[in-house]
Amino acid sequence: MGKTDSKLLLRNRRRRRIRKNLRGTGARPRLAVFRSARHIYAQVIDDDTGRTLASASDVGATLPEAPEEANLSGKRARAYGVGQLVAKNAKDAGVGQVIFDRGGFLYHGRVAALAAGARAAGLDF
Repeated sequence: MGKTDSKLLLRNRRRRRIRKNLRGTGARPRLAVFRSARHIYAQVIDDDTGRTLASASDVGATLPEAPEEANLSGKRARAYGVGQLVAKNAKDAGVGQVIFDRGGFLYHGRVAALAAGARAAGLDF
């Protein structure tokens, strides 16, 4: 087992441990985050019906700019924009409150920037 395998194994353990206690409902869906080495993705999921209500990513999307006081650049600034975009899409779908699912990733860096962007755009969690 290489270093990459063990990191993935540990992330999957954290993910299962988190998901054991999180469940998105129609009234309060789950905001799931996936972070790859290059991109970041977010989905608002209703686990009761198994449907994705809104989604956003930094792949080929025109993202809103991060404010100057956020002091972000590079991938973290793009993650902040994805948070704002997923919040806008969720609001358009009629969702105002979500449960945040960090997907086994540490709440740090790009994951925290995405959450801050979603909160700034009016998503409540």
